[in-house]
Amino acid sequence: MNFLSRHSIAWVYFGFAIAGAILPTLANIEFMKLYGPGFEIDKFITLANANPAASSLSRDLLISSGAMFIWIINESRRLNMKNLWIVIVGTFIIAFAFSGPLFLFLRERRLLEIENNN
Repeated sequence: MNFLSRHSIAWVYFGFAIAGAILPTLANIEFMKLYGPGFEIDKFITLANANPAASSLSRDLLISSGAMFIWIINESRRLNMKNLWIVIVGTFIIAFAFSGPLFLFLRERRLLEIENNN
C-alpha cells in the first residue's frame, strides 16, 4: 500500500520545489546585501568553505547534486520527458534545492501520463 498516491506525491515534490526556490533565493539576496550589490561567486565559494561545517555542507551538496544530475538526465531520456531545460537552467540560476524536487514533480506527472495511456 502506498503512503501517498502518485498524484499527491507529485504535489508534495512541487511544494518542495517552491520552498527550494524561495529559501535559497532569500539567502542569496541576504548575501548580496552583506557583500555588495552583485553576486560575487569567488566570495560566495570562500564563505561556503569558511569552516568545517560549511565545507561539509558544500561538499555534500556538490557530490549528491552531481550524482543526481546524471540520474536526472538519464531518467528524463528513459521516460521521454519534456521541459528538462527548466530543470537544467533552474539548477544553475536558482538552486538544486529547486530543480531536484521540480524534476521529481515532472517525473511523477510523466509517470501518471504513461499509466493513463496504458
